Amino acid sequence: MSASRVLIVCWMTLAVLSTGTVALGQIAATGLVSIAILVVAVTKAWLIADGFMELRHAPRLWRWLVLSWAALLATVIGLVISFLI
Repeated sequence: MSASRVLIVCWMTLAVLSTGTVALGQIAATGLVSIAILVVAVTKAWLIADGFMELRHAPRLWRWLVLSWAALLATVIGLVISFLI
């Protein structure tokens, strides 16, 4: 697949995921919905890192650092949410 097609697919997927995040936020403010929003956010971070930043071709360390940072933040936020609810 050409680079421009990859970027178009990334943009379309990000638009759908962003719409899904807004839709999930409109449902209810429960802990389960908040965790679902965090999962969508990590998926978006993965898509941005691999699609736009093109880290899928980068050394594994850089890719791992970028993707684990998003997962770490989501985990910390999820723990805080679970203790507050």
